[in-house]
Amino acid sequence: MQRELAWRIFAGEYTDATLEHSSGEERAPNYVITPLGAKVNRLFLVGVITDVEDVGGNGGDGQPMWRVRLTDPTGTFQVYAGQYQPEAAAMLSQVKPPAFAAVMGKARTYSPEDGVIYTSVRPEMVKLVDASLRDYWILETAQEMRKRLEALKEAEAMNPATVDGLVALGYRQGLSEGIVLALQHYGKVDLDRYQSMLHDALRYLLPEFQDGVSAPAAAEKKKKPDTEEERLVLEIVETLDRDGKGASWDEIVDAAGKKGLSKEQLEEITNRLLDDGSLYEPILGKIRRI
Repeated sequence: MQRELAWRIFAGEYTDATLEHSSGEERAPNYVITPLGAKVNRLFLVGVITDVEDVGGNGGDGQPMWRVRLTDPTGTFQVYAGQYQPEAAAMLSQVKPPAFAAVMGKARTYSPEDGVIYTSVRPEMVKLVDASLRDYWILETAQEMRKRLEALKEAEAMNPATVDGLVALGYRQGLSEGIVLALQHYGKVDLDRYQSMLHDALRYLLPEFQDGVSAPAAAEKKKKPDTEEERLVLEIVETLDRDGKGASWDEIVDAAGKKGLSKEQLEEITNRLLDDGSLYEPILGKIRRI
């Protein structure tokens, strides 16, 4: 048996997946099929660990089970490591968020009720890395996503789409199989949404172009002290983060309004602080200061 390819895939695409597939043969691998046709058994991810929690008590056996949120520019992966992933679990138990990390792991799904499917990752390897590797991963992952978008467009133009037809066009066997399965399960996919996701990820690598200034000007701009408004928002977030798990966005909005900042101004400043790493979002609706 050949070792499965480790897919580079953005969280926004992976968490949209609702199809698990297996050939049914003995010891056959299980795959998560994404809307763009990635046929995922193993993944290689690089992002920011924003939250680490031991949820092992929920299982009743007393064994630690570490749940980790790993974010990329498009969303958040849920990573779980327990007694059957001892090296990864030991590593994750010592991580102090936020931290850049690379994760190699197996794709998993779970269904808490009929018709509801969530994706997760069981790590085989976890390693702390730096921002440069994270940025390189974003670039590689964007290139792979673009190939899937192109292949899916080709498949939608076929009548019907077939694995052999896609392979004849030069696409890999695994991707061709995944795309045919995706079309059967998801139907017509909103390609514009994933194209926008791709563009957003790439723009994350080029902050100097977000406000129309050149790279040297952006570098110079970044060296200047924070504005009074940015310092005010950082102070509000720090004050409202009473338990170390983040300040509620609604409370931040209320506090900023009392200081004379409109919600639109607050969103602009907060996005700027999230982009430069001064703030991060451990969970949806909560903001923490680095």
